[in-house]
Amino acid sequence: MPEPSRERHLPEPRRKPEHLGDGTAGTRKRLGCTELAVATATGDGGAAGQRSRWTQRTRQPGAPGGAEPRLPVVGSAGRAAREANEDKTMSANLKYLSLGILVFQTTSLVLTMRYSRTLKEEGPRYLSSTAVVVAELLKIMACILLVYKESKCSLRALNRVLHDEILNKPMETLKLAIPSGIYTLQNNLLYVALSNLDAATYQVTYQLKILTTALFSVSMLSKKLGVYQWLSLVILMTGVAFVQWPSDSQLDSKELSAGSQFVGLMAVLTACFSSGFAGVYFEKILKETKQSVWIRNIQLGFFGSIFGLMGVYIYDGELVSKNGFFQGYNRLTWIVVVLQALGGLVIAAVIKYADNILKGFATSLSIILSTLISYFWLQDFVPTSVFFLGAILVITATFLYGYDPKPAGNPTKA
Repeated sequence: MPEPSRERHLPEPRRKPEHLGDGTAGTRKRLGCTELAVATATGDGGAAGQRSRWTQRTRQPGAPGGAEPRLPVVGSAGRAAREANEDKTMSANLKYLSLGILVFQTTSLVLTMRYSRTLKEEGPRYLSSTAVVVAELLKIMACILLVYKESKCSLRALNRVLHDEILNKPMETLKLAIPSGIYTLQNNLLYVALSNLDAATYQVTYQLKILTTALFSVSMLSKKLGVYQWLSLVILMTGVAFVQWPSDSQLDSKELSAGSQFVGLMAVLTACFSSGFAGVYFEKILKETKQSVWIRNIQLGFFGSIFGLMGVYIYDGELVSKNGFFQGYNRLTWIVVVLQALGGLVIAAVIKYADNILKGFATSLSIILSTLISYFWLQDFVPTSVFFLGAILVITATFLYGYDPKPAGNPTKA
């Protein structure tokens, strides 16, 4: 009989356990450690203790097979904190920058407009109606440039945005016709007011727009005013009354340098009512739609230029046909026009970056600067103790209206 083969009965060679020797792959497979744990755990008698310590130190709970070390996580958190601090610092810088520009724009516009309307020069004086139209056109150009920048400097994207947001939404665009016409009337009234009032009196009296805005907000937006705001409105009216109190020079019927003070006062009051209504109406439109502020300003400027041209034709058509549209324009006139066009853009920036308290501070500082420059530079205003009392009351009312007391209760814990 043939002898059976021995190879089938020979026992198989005994394999080493996977956890002994240099079985790094098996160790990695069985323990699920990181590369650093495997490299440290091979080849010596203290492998188990070192492997356990490195595994606990490098592996995070709940992560299969371990996770990255914690050091990069800490670094990313620190980097995020630094970026948040940088964003906060930039936001604060933009806030104070916008307020500084607002103070400069408000003060310089009032003073230059007053000076340009009282300056005696040879030849015809520039027409305020044409200045309003040119300011609206400049505002449209500035807003188009801002939309172009938001569209990543692409003419095709700009054309698409203007077409979709203005031409394809005619009813939304027509809503801006009402506030635009009122703003055009207001801008013309400001020229009339500063032709008949000194800059300081105009600045303080024009703060009555806070009162008219509050009243229209309550009636149109169902806004509720707090105790501090109602008190500020009473203080505001008292302060304006003191500012308009006739001085000894006016009682002596001293001739003013630029017309009747009554005409200027009526122009300011009408401008305050128009500003309050148009501002609240515009705010209501912005809350009902999601269009960009710059798009809205383009629509306002479009209707404003149309209404302005109608005013030029009705009131100054003969003078324009005789001496031209830009009659009397000089460097000072263009400064006034640019500052007036800049006003709407500055207000939009302040609304975005600042709050009511800082806006009130900017308004108060503008009143003080206008008073000082009107007295020392223009020399058309002599302040009295009654005027100073009224100005202090108006400044106090401006701060008080923007004051928002925080609730004193303990914050709820999450």
